[in-house]
Amino acid sequence: MRILDKYIIKELLGPFIFGIASFSSVFIGTSTLMKIAQYVTQYGASLNSVVKLFIYSLPAIVVLTFPMSMLLAALLAFGRLSGSSEITAMRSGGISFYRLSAPVFVIAFFVSIFAVFFSEMVVPQSNSAYNYVVRYEIQKNTAPKSQEHIIIKDVKGDILERLTYARKFEEETNTMYAVSMQEFDNGTLVRVENAEKAVWQDNRWIMINGVIHDLTAEGNLERTMHFEQQIMPMAKAPTAISREQKKPDEMTIKELKQHIKILEREYVNAKKYEMELQQRLAIPVASFVFALIGTPLGLQPNRSSSSIGLGISIIIIFVYYAIMTVFTALGQGGALPVVLAAWIPNIVGIIAGALLVRKASR
Repeated sequence: MRILDKYIIKELLGPFIFGIASFSSVFIGTSTLMKIAQYVTQYGASLNSVVKLFIYSLPAIVVLTFPMSMLLAALLAFGRLSGSSEITAMRSGGISFYRLSAPVFVIAFFVSIFAVFFSEMVVPQSNSAYNYVVRYEIQKNTAPKSQEHIIIKDVKGDILERLTYARKFEEETNTMYAVSMQEFDNGTLVRVENAEKAVWQDNRWIMINGVIHDLTAEGNLERTMHFEQQIMPMAKAPTAISREQKKPDEMTIKELKQHIKILEREYVNAKKYEMELQQRLAIPVASFVFALIGTPLGLQPNRSSSSIGLGISIIIIFVYYAIMTVFTALGQGGALPVVLAAWIPNIVGIIAGALLVRKASR
């Protein structure tokens, strides 16, 4: 059986790599290159910046192509084996469909695991670098900014020392409004400071009209003090704060969880970040879901043509991402729980795949 497993895996690898290359080319040609062309014509982007943008855009695109490529690989591999009657010969030898499809499901499982780690370790950094090049190298966007829901973290080593939230930040006036600062001692919350606003003066932040709550090690309130002005123990300048803020696709899973927790504590809608968090897992898992669908479909009659397999792949991919787009909007809008909205496309795919596998095994 090891020989058979290797044979099936070998049949999968070629179409899988082809799928990554072809689907990535489609995304690059229809989106990335068009954006880069706009930056060149509108802002006169240099060749160096253009090359950076192209490289930094690749990780996010490749992650999206993993499920598509797994579907195409399963369809083409089993379609070829079925078209040349090799599947018939294997099953005549007493090998069940479940055993034949096992290598596909194992490979799809490991592809999903790899995609999760890749989207966590590489994609956020590449997205952040991409946006930095666009803002500061191409658009040269140095004008003062006004931003909402600012979160600033002061970390020493791997230990969080201070966490600051501001409902609004205006770089033009160097002012943060509705400021809440938490101070930690070895991971334990020891102090909370709330202020009406904080102003950058003489290279330091001054909190105005606020209150300080000191906490015990058990988290109980020890004492409360009111103040008119209080020097804020944070040395980050307004420009540095503005550049430090991240979009959801620039955050790691840990950062997303922290961001969501802070926003919820301030009673701010965090569903956009919750959806991003759930999709960090749901989209990579789609590789396994698509393998579950593609493998039995490859056994259908007249599947030996690669063009037919590619056509079926495109239809399934379109349906999956159409469902995902609709339910993402419903989740972010609050019409459905975020977890359910993010995972419904995979749930539908698993049900459809299970029915197809059961039918193919008969």
